[in-house]
Amino acid sequence: MASATWRYRGDPEAERPAALVRFANGKLQRPDSLRFTVYRNRDTAHPRKKHRRILVSETERLCYVGHNFGNEVMKCNSLCRYFVGVLDKSSGQMEVYNAEIFNMQPLLSDNPLPDDTRDYQTKSYREKMDLCIEAFGTSKQKRALSSRRMNAVGNDIVSTAVTKAAASIIDAKGVTALVQDVAQDDVQNISAFLPPCHEDADRPEHVYKFEDILSPAEYEALRVPAAPLASITTEELAKRAEERSHCSFVLEELKFLPTDEKSRDHKARCLWFLDTLIKFSHMKVIKKKHPMGPECPHIISRKLMKNFSSLTYNNGSIQNLISASMRAKITAYVIALALHINNFQTDLTVLQNDMKLQESRILDIAKALRLRVSKAKEGPGLENDQNHKLGTLSLPLPTQKAPEGQRKRRKMN
Repeated sequence: MASATWRYRGDPEAERPAALVRFANGKLQRPDSLRFTVYRNRDTAHPRKKHRRILVSETERLCYVGHNFGNEVMKCNSLCRYFVGVLDKSSGQMEVYNAEIFNMQPLLSDNPLPDDTRDYQTKSYREKMDLCIEAFGTSKQKRALSSRRMNAVGNDIVSTAVTKAAASIIDAKGVTALVQDVAQDDVQNISAFLPPCHEDADRPEHVYKFEDILSPAEYEALRVPAAPLASITTEELAKRAEERSHCSFVLEELKFLPTDEKSRDHKARCLWFLDTLIKFSHMKVIKKKHPMGPECPHIISRKLMKNFSSLTYNNGSIQNLISASMRAKITAYVIALALHINNFQTDLTVLQNDMKLQESRILDIAKALRLRVSKAKEGPGLENDQNHKLGTLSLPLPTQKAPEGQRKRRKMN
């Protein structure tokens, strides 16, 4: 081996160390024909950005780009130092310079670094920012950019597919048929949350059977919590009305409890459960295991959570909430129970106020229950400034119609 003296010319703090390159997709057949261009970050005051470099090379077929920062940087640059030695054969001396390795990746793009900047000037601010993120952005910024572009493509595809599908359906069925289908769907959506309806019943009390609202075990469990209502005095009723301990419907019905002990106990249990349903409907998100308090029997609490709430996943945990569809279901069961309490005719307006619903909503549910709706005559307990609506369950049942909101829909051209 020929001996040679060498002299270190590198500076550890040098701004421009020598560049060593390796190509990720193989070896070059004619490396001497390549020319390289180095781009550096303009922010020379920043301690890290001033060392950032982009090395670009172009062959007849591909363009190659290498970085000394970001995801594509080789880890060996941070683990050890590299040097390049230049040997002067005449003097036998070698000069050694600092170096860093660039991993050259093929860039599959039509025009990665155009010489003509006219294209760049016509780009929007967002497009220019995207180009900057591609070149100098952090890993997090590049992932966000890629995700946004993927979402934009996905939204365009979905929008185009939906538009084509809607156009084909309209051409096939026609606008009038579609409007009728929507009205029928609304009827079916409400019907899915109604108590079981026995259309072939021979008596009103058999249309919505009491056992479908409260099972025998649930009815028996109401004996203890409903006992104070069965034995309530006039003074206690006045105090509860002042404190608004119960809804208006329950407070009004407590004034007319039967004298017969068995009938009185039955009505008290029904009123207690109806009041609990209405209070439960006012909740949005149920965070407690026993939302109605310790006095509520376990079997009733489980019935409320299972039959009248929806499960949702939020902040890493499963929660129960009262959705709009569940409120409609609660309203249907409240009306059905009120019919059993009031000899199958009940004041819908009082229930509407207690449940904080719009009149059109409770009327839609009442008609879905096959009730006949009529205006109530003025009498005790009715407010003169509000037209009360009565719902009556009678046989034969009226035919089911589309909700009022659909019949009033403006005709589409």
